[in-house]
Order: sequence, then structure tokens, then C-alpha cells
Amino acid sequence: MKIPYFLFGGLAIWFGIFILRKNNIIIPLINDYFTDFITIPLYSYVIKYIMNDILSHHWKPDLQFYISSFIYISLLFELICPMISPRFTSDIFDVLAYFLGGFFYYLFEKSRMKFSGFKNNHIIN
Repeated sequence: MKIPYFLFGGLAIWFGIFILRKNNIIIPLINDYFTDFITIPLYSYVIKYIMNDILSHHWKPDLQFYISSFIYISLLFELICPMISPRFTSDIFDVLAYFLGGFFYYLFEKSRMKFSGFKNNHIIN
């Protein structure tokens, strides 16, 4: 599995935002929502990497995986964590960013599988 350029880009931007936050430089839209937008794609990529490259399965995430990931991440970071720690806050726009990130990544992966010879998680003969 090749590491896609957007993964490096997403991690680089996330790290840049982290450094800016540490230096009290806040860019509102990017600081508040971009990191949430890339959460589901990064989470999905890491799980796919573990399943395929470490455990040697031939697994492709389906729509159910993306929906359950969105629900899990949303409940964890927007409901449970804010009840446990004041460091976390609930924000409906964070939930929207998780959804949109997962949705666009699902469409990206679906089109990538279509063009690479995969259909319904099987190689086309």
C-alpha cells in the first residue's frame, strides 16, 4: 500500500496547526475544523494500513465502515470526552466536519478502487 500524498499533506498541516497552537497563533477556520475534517480519512487510512499491510488481509473499507467511524469519533470527541474533561468542547460543526471528511474520503476511495480494477472489494478479471 502506497502512502498517498494527501496523507502526508494532512499530517504536515495537522503538525503545522499543532505548532501554531503551541505558539498561540490561531487561524479560526483551519484551527477549529480542518483537523476534524481530516480525522476520519486519517483514521480510516491507518486502519486500512493495519489490516492490509500488517495483518495481510485484503480489506477495503465500505460505506458501513465510514458511517460507523463517523458515529464512533463523533460520540467519543463531541459527547463523551467533553463530559470527562473541560479540555474538550462539543460543537455540532465538528460533527459536520467529521461527516464531510469521511464522506469525501469514501468517495475518493470508491473512485480510486474503480480506476484501479477493484469493484465491490474484489479484483475484476
